[in-house]
Order: sequence, then structure tokens, then C-alpha cells
Amino acid sequence: MSQRIAYYDVAPDGMKIMMDMEKYTKKSTINRVTRELIKIRVSQINGCAFCLDLHTSDARKMGETEQRIYCLNAWNECTFYTPEEKVALELSECITLIPTKKVTDDLYKRVREYYDEKQYVDLVLIINQINSWNRISIAMGNTATEK
Repeated sequence: MSQRIAYYDVAPDGMKIMMDMEKYTKKSTINRVTRELIKIRVSQINGCAFCLDLHTSDARKMGETEQRIYCLNAWNECTFYTPEEKVALELSECITLIPTKKVTDDLYKRVREYYDEKQYVDLVLIINQINSWNRISIAMGNTATEK
């Protein structure tokens, strides 16, 4: 399927807000590889092929290994993700799957062992941003294309 609507043309003000948030999250002190891992994991959960294609490519360009990209579905069973990455991925899953998972006080405390208050807020914004992009891409009919 091809893109249904040229949404950047139809709603430029709304898309500017999305892009401004993207710029903000890129300035975060959250490690850029961790940001990409979050984006990949959330896109896996949401089934967004377009975003998976984009963010796995970006992660590879940053030097991320194939093994770590392929194993994100089972991150909690792997020893090659850092504790910081694991807690960020757990937070990502809980926020993305909010009807069935919750951000508990225990999870919040574990996140705060590795991230300060500002970084916690930034993590939440990064997670929400990729959830928004996934939903926009899926609703607009964006697909991954063979390269």
C-alpha cells in the first residue's frame, strides 16, 4: 500500500509539532543508541514496519550490532543489554502496553537508579513520541520498501 495522504502537506502545523518534539528528544542526554533501541522495541510491539525499517537502519549506522537488534523481542533474557537499557526497554513496554502493563512504583524506582528526573521525563517523551509516529505511519499507510 502506498501512503494514503500527503499529511505533511495537509496538516503542516500539526506535523511541525511532531518534528519539534523529535528535535527535543534528539537533544536529550539519553544515549542515542538507547533511544534507537526504544524506538525499535516500541515499533515491534505496535507492528510498524515503516518505523522498524527506519530505526533498525539508524541503529546500524550508529554501530549497533545485528545480534542486539534481532534479540530486542527477548531483551529481558539477554545478557548483552546494559542494566540502563533493560530498564528503559521495560519502561517502554509498560507505557506502550498501558492497558495490560503499568508503570509501577517499583519500576519507577529502578528507572531512577540509572536516570535522573529530567532523563525520566525525557524517556517518557521518547517512548510517547515513537508511539505517536507508529500510529501516524500505520494510519497513513506508510510501509517499509525494499532497498
